[in-house]
Amino acid sequence: MSGGVDSSVAAALLCEEGYEVIGMTMQLWDYGEIEEKTKVGEPSNPEGSRGSCCSLEDVYDARRVCDKLGIPFYVVNMEESFKREVVDYFVEGYQGGKTPNPCVKCNEVMKFEILMRKAMELEADYLATGHYAGITKDSNGIFHLCKGKDESKDQSYFLFTMNQDELSKVLFPLGGLKKVEVREHAKRLGLRVHEKKDSQEICFIEDDSYSNFLENAFETKGAKLSSGNIIDTAGNILGKHLGLYRYTVGQRKGLNIGGPGGPYYVTTIDTQSGNLVVGSDNDLFSRGLKASGLRWTHSPLVEGAEIFIKLRYGHKGARAVIKKIEDDKIELVFDNPERAVAPGQAVVFYKGSELFGGAWIECETR
Repeated sequence: MSGGVDSSVAAALLCEEGYEVIGMTMQLWDYGEIEEKTKVGEPSNPEGSRGSCCSLEDVYDARRVCDKLGIPFYVVNMEESFKREVVDYFVEGYQGGKTPNPCVKCNEVMKFEILMRKAMELEADYLATGHYAGITKDSNGIFHLCKGKDESKDQSYFLFTMNQDELSKVLFPLGGLKKVEVREHAKRLGLRVHEKKDSQEICFIEDDSYSNFLENAFETKGAKLSSGNIIDTAGNILGKHLGLYRYTVGQRKGLNIGGPGGPYYVTTIDTQSGNLVVGSDNDLFSRGLKASGLRWTHSPLVEGAEIFIKLRYGHKGARAVIKKIEDDKIELVFDNPERAVAPGQAVVFYKGSELFGGAWIECETR
């Protein structure tokens, strides 16, 4: 339970259905340093205010919801695992010129490996979460991961690493609900979080200051922060950058360069040369991609299969064909050129409303 409206309503609905429910919250930080700054009993963030998940306030909110529902509440210390599996992954991704997705990693490792293992140790039959996604089981006993009913909130993209064993032990009570209905349930049930704002930013970065966070992390690791040249696709030097970690493919703001070829967009983050390559908007389009770390939720698709893909969570989606599969690597060709394919992001595969799998983008193909 994150302390937000979604996981709170998920727990409440399961209680209404007759399940024996236990609330579990992941402790991802040492809250001792900030506990004195938090006023216990202060109202939760109202709709319209900013907040992040996994804060000390969220732990208090989760506890209050469990008290309201009359169910046990446990806080599971996962600080070391979170730093190793999510935070370090995030830092190393940017250090390598990629745009990592820590939310996928958090779901893959923290929730559906470590937290699930803790739940099973408590002799739970299922791990339930507040994700907007669905799971169905066919007549052959195969579990299928599907989009949530509320497409504007659908979170199946973040779950592409789930396998059959995990799907068999997970419940998504909100999969058939829209967000407005979830808030209505929270209000009906008297949960004080019914107006709590959804978390938007990455939980371990304050004030969305990626560069400050990364600089502190690099300094701790003893990594060198270096500037370099900003060049165009022809190799002409247009200016200097202050560190490749400050940029991502498709970025326009913050380049501080001009010239007759502008406006400019980041097209390549070249960690080998230290150069930041920029070009026109047209230079951002590619015909396909290569990805690794391939995962399937059940039966693998084959070369030549036509699929629908998402290149990032907010991507509207596109049609593609599987060109090649080799071990855990896959190559896709888009039906139409796609913009800003960013290494480090996840490409996820769908057929209709069902998610079949995904992989981590390595590079674009022209």
